[in-house]
Amino acid sequence: MRILALSTWWPEPADNGSRMRIMNLLRHLAARHTVDLIAFTQGPVGEVQRDELQRMCASITAIQRPSRSIRHHHRVASLVLPEPASVRATRSRAMADAVGTAASRLQPDVVIAFQPDMVPYVLPLRGVPLILEELELAYTLEHYLQHSNPLLRLRYWLTALKHRHYVATLLRHFMAITVVSAREATLVRDLMRNYPLEVVVVPNGADLEGCLHYRYDPEPDTLIYPGALTYAANLDAMRYFLGKIFPRIRQRRPQATLRISGKHTPEQRAALPQVSGVELTGYVTDVHALISRSAVEVVPLREGGGTRLKILEALALGTPVISTTKGAEGLDLSPGRDLLIADTPAAFAETTVRLLTQPEERAQLSANGRRAVAERYDWRTIGTRFVALVETTATHKKLTYDTRIHSA
Repeated sequence: MRILALSTWWPEPADNGSRMRIMNLLRHLAARHTVDLIAFTQGPVGEVQRDELQRMCASITAIQRPSRSIRHHHRVASLVLPEPASVRATRSRAMADAVGTAASRLQPDVVIAFQPDMVPYVLPLRGVPLILEELELAYTLEHYLQHSNPLLRLRYWLTALKHRHYVATLLRHFMAITVVSAREATLVRDLMRNYPLEVVVVPNGADLEGCLHYRYDPEPDTLIYPGALTYAANLDAMRYFLGKIFPRIRQRRPQATLRISGKHTPEQRAALPQVSGVELTGYVTDVHALISRSAVEVVPLREGGGTRLKILEALALGTPVISTTKGAEGLDLSPGRDLLIADTPAAFAETTVRLLTQPEERAQLSANGRRAVAERYDWRTIGTRFVALVETTATHKKLTYDTRIHSA
């Protein structure tokens, strides 16, 4: 079977949640079928960014993402236009031409759009089953609910309405939609209740086999938060943690340290409260080693959608996790057994101090967390199910339609 895969992210190296998900699903597809990949990239794509993709895909095509100045222009325009800003931000004639040419030449049995930004490029295709991989609806509504400022609430309410209308208009062209959690599945099914659309939960996962190679002894009193501060939810989490939680921990455990791994700008670094014992590592090529060497991973998230790959990766590595309820949202994990939950600064600090001083509890959480990943979140199991979904979808023919998309 021939699969044409379109991605808003260049998947290699798999150094953030979106890339990890796309790369793992592509690996499983390529192990069984012929995969051709067309993906956006920022900047040149060197051998490091092509290495594994070249080995597993029949062809890979890199399309330069539109420049930041164009993307800013599209965000402003989106205030009065029907399309979401993220869709307009990635409008590309080069991508549209590449997809049209590949579809005509390759005659794929199925086309997969990885994330909604790629939807406009598949709609003109005729007579081929379409799959939308990883749709999120909850985050636009959450932005509205989280703000008390009337103007911001109005802005996010309009954004949520626009997003829902856009999604409802386009989803009928797809044979299957995947989401990361049961909550997202309910939202999509409610939106498309009058259309026979297959909505399938394909959760995020972890490479359990790969993580088992990391057998480092954790360094005492070390905390880690793996997350680029260029993502607003991560920046908010660290401002909250450093401002209200970490000082309480340091009062009780002065030797405690926190590593924050991932990209950040000077402005984002300056936005963090200045607290002793904090190291911003910047981008690291092997974050698994850092997580494995840490005594505890903290996930004090207060916003954002989807489910947290950072939690699943830590559990697979055997590193205990303390999270907010929001941070662990959508994951089938048992608080107190697989991870610990704390939703106030005092409770989060108290739980962290206790866990740092209790090696037996850390060991039990480590074992339980690994078991939970093995049972429900191993990419090998998730990937096998995703391949089955793609195979089933490819056996059905989608009715042709006349929708045409014109790229700017």
